[in-house]
Amino acid sequence: MAVSAVLAVGLALAACSPTPDLELELPPQSATALPDATVEQLQAAVENAMVSAGASGAIVGVWAPWSGSWVAGLGAQSPADGAAEVAADMQFRASRITRPMICDVLYAAVAEGKVKLDDPVSEWVASVPVLEDVTLEQLCDSTSGIGAYAPHLLPMWLSNPERTWSPRELASFGLGEARTTKPGVAYRDSDAGYVLLGLALENALDAPAAELIEEYVAQPLGLEQTHLGGLTGDTVLEGLFSPPVEGGKRNCVEPLDVTDVSPSSAYTDSGVVSDIDDLGRYAQALATGALQPGVDDRFADPAPAGASAPSWNTVAGGAVQAGSLIGQFGAVPGYTTAAFSDPGTGLTIAVVLNNSAGGAGFGAYLAWELAAIASKAPAAAGEAAPEAGLPWTAEQYHAEIVKRAICAPAA
Repeated sequence: MAVSAVLAVGLALAACSPTPDLELELPPQSATALPDATVEQLQAAVENAMVSAGASGAIVGVWAPWSGSWVAGLGAQSPADGAAEVAADMQFRASRITRPMICDVLYAAVAEGKVKLDDPVSEWVASVPVLEDVTLEQLCDSTSGIGAYAPHLLPMWLSNPERTWSPRELASFGLGEARTTKPGVAYRDSDAGYVLLGLALENALDAPAAELIEEYVAQPLGLEQTHLGGLTGDTVLEGLFSPPVEGGKRNCVEPLDVTDVSPSSAYTDSGVVSDIDDLGRYAQALATGALQPGVDDRFADPAPAGASAPSWNTVAGGAVQAGSLIGQFGAVPGYTTAAFSDPGTGLTIAVVLNNSAGGAGFGAYLAWELAAIASKAPAAAGEAAPEAGLPWTAEQYHAEIVKRAICAPAA
């Protein structure tokens, strides 16, 4: 595996961004690289996930304030011979990390008195009288009971990547699914809900969603490479999707190039693009509540992430809580991403794999494996390692990633 652009030695996450308006209340980052032994473990974990997920490339950032940092691009843009190496500063689609961002806009609008959390969706989105019993807060928490559109539309995105989708068209596929629970009762993964939240906030604040995320999220945090829309960076990570083959596996040798799937297919559910430094800084801001000072109830009443989810895995406010970590993870055509941060220790993980065929779980499991490794990194000179740990081991999620490998054996 080629490794390029090992960065962030002695640098804070915002060092390459314009001066941000907000300071994050976190332990100061040690001005060193993570120890070689820790980096070797982290790199081995990423390479294992790449093989299992069929990704030819990955970008990863790990920041352990008491020990050091490691940011790197691994692998190549595609499995083709002679493909360019992946660089750490490449831009990519951030997937469901968009969800807490549109919730950031919601909470800002509430603070400004422009909407209320308990406003019915039908007040702000016309022609959805069926949602009079669903609130904006329930859309943000994904407890509305509304279904998902991505399972219906993925084949169309792959076969007709240039097609433009309207938000209402996307939402209609999720609204067409039966609502299995009453609003506010339980978590149900609903991309349609976050699309509806984007539409509601556009109407309430009289501005396009892209402008709202820029105003309320990217600009205050100094996130230069983060916006809602298409990939625009000087260097872009190529996005891949491995088609199915016989035997229930995937063709990871000749994946589809889906980098150019229309960003309209994701909107305010998964439509943000970013880079790894921005993603890490955003995870830190989300975990510490930097964008909503004084709001202490966003994550106060979380719902279980699923019927079989461990007790430490919950969801609220557009985010996932995994032990002491707060963040989000997901997959869109071409990319599997995750970003988490611990508001107490400052431990922060951000990762992207450039193949989405294996689904969102690879991002979460890799981030949690990396967090377990980094949590045990020794303290740098003059620093003290935190005592708190995580309710899982690196070995546990390493094994889960291997078990879920999608690639057919090479011919």
